Amino acid sequence: MAMDLSTGLIALSSAVAIATSAFAAAWAEKAIGVAAIGAMAEKEELFGKGLILTVIPETIVIFGLVIAIMILGIAG
Repeated sequence: MAMDLSTGLIALSSAVAIATSAFAAAWAEKAIGVAAIGAMAEKEELFGKGLILTVIPETIVIFGLVIAIMILGIAG
């Protein structure tokens, strides 16, 4: 069974949705992590807040996954 061009473009677009959201989350997490470590160096009791704020950008990847599933679902 041969695949046509539209099938490849659908797969590529869903991969781009996940990849760009993963890069954005990594970029945001790096900046937040640096600030959280700097804050914890001065006040150790900020560990919990720093940990929570470092994990929050991971939701961006979940949004990218939802968009990729929607692209695959609409096109399928």
